Amino acid sequence: MDTSGDRIEKLYKNYEILTDAKDKIGEHELEYREILDAAGGSAKEKRLASQFIGKFFKHFPSLAETAIDRQLDLCEDEDAQIRKQAIKDLPQLCKDSKEHTPKIGDILAQLLVTEDVTELQQVHQSLMTLAKFDSIGTLTGIFSQIISGDEPTRYRNFQFILSKFIKTGPEVFTKEVEDFTIGEIKKILLDVSADEFHLCMSILNQTKLSKTVTGHAELVAIAVEQADLEADLGALASDDETVERFIQCSSEAMPYFSSQVESTLFIKFMCEKLLPLNVWSLIGAGEEQPGTTQLRLLKVFAEMCGFCGTLEKPAEKVEAIYNVLLEYMPLPPADADMNETPSFQFSHAECLLYTLHTLGKQAPDLLTFPEDAAKLKDFRSRLQYLARGTQG
Repeated sequence: MDTSGDRIEKLYKNYEILTDAKDKIGEHELEYREILDAAGGSAKEKRLASQFIGKFFKHFPSLAETAIDRQLDLCEDEDAQIRKQAIKDLPQLCKDSKEHTPKIGDILAQLLVTEDVTELQQVHQSLMTLAKFDSIGTLTGIFSQIISGDEPTRYRNFQFILSKFIKTGPEVFTKEVEDFTIGEIKKILLDVSADEFHLCMSILNQTKLSKTVTGHAELVAIAVEQADLEADLGALASDDETVERFIQCSSEAMPYFSSQVESTLFIKFMCEKLLPLNVWSLIGAGEEQPGTTQLRLLKVFAEMCGFCGTLEKPAEKVEAIYNVLLEYMPLPPADADMNETPSFQFSHAECLLYTLHTLGKQAPDLLTFPEDAAKLKDFRSRLQYLARGTQG
């Protein structure tokens, strides 16, 4: 009966036979099968099997699937040391057999969810080693898990691309690989969560798209599509995700707005869909701190408006801003104490005043109220009352 020591000695002997066989190595399938079988043996047998499987893998294509399965079994072993050894050796299966890279990349991508810090580091290193053999094949495996994996798996793979893969340098992250990455991210954007959208945009920000005006326009177009600015909102619920999506997509697009890449579509949506008073009053309703979401909206709105192009029917857009502004600029009460400083939501009013001033240039006659002197007087009175509040 073979002891563990005998089996280990046999493993070393098989290793020598295969090494010395050179051109006739294909005639020694039995010895390679015995190495594969050792993956089910003792701890030392498993560690040796892990190292030997990859070394001779390319010479036995008919056993490729079996060899991959054995190596995968070792990657899932109960012993952490064996797992780490197997993960380290896994890329060797693809060193001379690149057709298997997507599958091995997929396996390693699944292992990114490990909570063992040193094991995770080894997964990272193995993925980077694999990428040096075949970058696109490795990414194919990673994106496969982003498409089919659960949320934690998807997140870890996005993070790996962003923090590791995309920073590998031109020898790995070539122009072809960059184009492949951009193309795959665009496909994935059709179905992502808010957090994943941020990760996707962060990845794209590290590509050539962030370096040209054409690329900036493309990134803004992605944000526009994600925001679904052409959607008919219907009745906006107070907890509607539309508002959060708009804030996020606006924020993601913000770095790319310029005189050549306009924010007009976002401004149009804000004025037409979110600022009407019957909608505005619902946004953030029920919040512990009233007006929080509205202020976040107004801040991105104010930041974007400087990059707005020519609006259709600008007077209607400016009037929508004006109407909301009045909600934050009340008339002074008849019995107001002139020595008492009034209280306002100044940040809200400040954002709206800025957007009114910026976009009002497209409808210069609107705020002069040429046909309604009383309205002009009313607005001045509100401004003066607001100004009193700023002096407190």
